[in-house]
Amino acid sequence: MSTLVFGHKSPDTDSTGSPIIWAWYLSEVKGTPAKPVLLGEPNTEAAFVLRHWGLEKPAIISDVTAEDKVVIVDTNNPAELPPSINDAQIQGIIDHHLLVGGIKTKSPIDITIRPLACTATIMHDLMGDAVQQAPKAIKGAMLSCILSDTLEFRSPTTTAHDRAVAEKLAAELGVDLGELATRMFEAKSDVSAFSDAELLRMDSKEYTVAGKELRVSVLETTAPKIVLDRKDSLMRSMVDVAKEDGADQVLLFVVDILKEEATLLVPNDLVKQIAEASFGCTVTGDTVVLPGIMSRKKQIIPALKL
Repeated sequence: MSTLVFGHKSPDTDSTGSPIIWAWYLSEVKGTPAKPVLLGEPNTEAAFVLRHWGLEKPAIISDVTAEDKVVIVDTNNPAELPPSINDAQIQGIIDHHLLVGGIKTKSPIDITIRPLACTATIMHDLMGDAVQQAPKAIKGAMLSCILSDTLEFRSPTTTAHDRAVAEKLAAELGVDLGELATRMFEAKSDVSAFSDAELLRMDSKEYTVAGKELRVSVLETTAPKIVLDRKDSLMRSMVDVAKEDGADQVLLFVVDILKEEATLLVPNDLVKQIAEASFGCTVTGDTVVLPGIMSRKKQIIPALKL
């Protein structure tokens, strides 16, 4: 039986590409049959990356069993994983997020968590010289993951090593970094086909802050007006999404990749209180602009308080 490799729910480019990369490495280099799978439909940018590099979209699964061997990538948070994750035979975790806790294993496993901007960068390092055996599509997936997670090196999570690996891969592939990033971000910005609820869940993670269960959603775009023009209906939809997902509140940050700022929608006094306490801003309407805020992992989550 193949080892299943997957990332978090609501898969972005890193959680779509990294399972493909690591499954290739396990199967072709380590001799361990492995299969990439997803925990939901990939977002528009990830879908573009699959098409661009000629990669097949992995199968989508909703849960795992006690018989499944699995490798978890790009998360270590049980809330972002299948309901039965602790029943599975977890073989390893490769991640770049803070350690949440709650995952239980049946035996000691390999865990690699490093303070880099992208899981694919970590995989590049773990693979060592084997990277040179990787086909163009696998290297292309690595490069795309890094460009996505670093927002083409604009994100404060970017390290010199992430950039060096991306530039190395681009040189080997003969790819113009700026051109590829522009096409990826254009694909990410095309959200016209999505309902309000789908947008609120598209790139979303669950956190508890001061006893409040929050769904913290981020939409990274080069065309923020398209999203912000829908703010009234998005704020109305937050009520139902929060209720359906067992949250007290949905927070939506619309990140302008080019201006390097985020706009937070403020539908009620709770969000106003969170915004002012967390970011030292003054809220006077139903949105507030947060200059320089681009990273949920490094700038938003650590700051959240009531």
